Amino acid sequence: MSDKYGRSALWERYNSTQVTEEAADDLTSFKSSDVNYKLALWDPRVSGVRYLKTLIFNLAENLGEANRARLRRIANRDVGDPISVVWDGDRICMDYLQAVLELEFFSRHVPLDGATVLEIGAGYGRTCHAVLSNHDVAAYHVVDLPNSLALARRYLGTVLTAEQLARVHFHGVGEVDGPLSELRYDLVINIDSFAEMTAETVRAYLAFVATRARHLYVNNPVGKYLDKSLDGHFQGEAVVNLALSTGLLRDVIDIHDNQAVRRQSRAFLDAYRPGPGWACVAESRTIPWSYYWQALYRAGEAAPAPGRD
Repeated sequence: MSDKYGRSALWERYNSTQVTEEAADDLTSFKSSDVNYKLALWDPRVSGVRYLKTLIFNLAENLGEANRARLRRIANRDVGDPISVVWDGDRICMDYLQAVLELEFFSRHVPLDGATVLEIGAGYGRTCHAVLSNHDVAAYHVVDLPNSLALARRYLGTVLTAEQLARVHFHGVGEVDGPLSELRYDLVINIDSFAEMTAETVRAYLAFVATRARHLYVNNPVGKYLDKSLDGHFQGEAVVNLALSTGLLRDVIDIHDNQAVRRQSRAFLDAYRPGPGWACVAESRTIPWSYYWQALYRAGEAAPAPGRD
């Protein structure tokens, strides 16, 4: 028999370790096993960065010129060595890609030049960085827990210009009912932290917003999930149980079922409305995650059907 079309040394190895003679004996779950991870898919258990970069690459391709311009105005995005791809000369990471998509969403409805903004739970400050790089806001207030606040202060102090940083004000949570309650806000932002607070804390923030703000932008999960295949519950069952106990929306759903997510989004819109006089003026699923929803509410209007973005 000719070896002209025979196996390489590499495939000699694969035939003995993954695509073995026994591979065809049982088709029950071969598409989620080492067999298919060699034939058709990269193994998701060890290829997380490969899949993340692929996701960023595809999102970057469809970013659009307006959002690409927003991204280019944000200097110093590479501080912290993010996982990035390069598209048309722009280095793009997931954090700032999401930031410009979120900014596009709420800036359609809220005039940001000259605005006073409050962000509840700012993480390391990427949303603040994106907003200040694209709009001449009057003031940007950040309220957070001590460790996160220290990180945001250090990061924003590194990436912003002195003139931009002068408009950023950092507050501990103890100041919400103090100095922060003496101001009025054109926009309050919460991205991915209401779902990690106690329900009582979220309701307290919403009550604060209802009396002190004109707009509220919320971007959070629509519910909880218990799909162990996603991460193996690597942080332990205790952390899983803590996560299930937080936030206003605790229903466990299939987060990769678009109809289940859509149904649960109706509960999301009701849960985060600050008060009866507030209208949802825009809402949509948050790209790229399957189970995150975003909504913009406005005070002092009757509640028409929300706009679709």
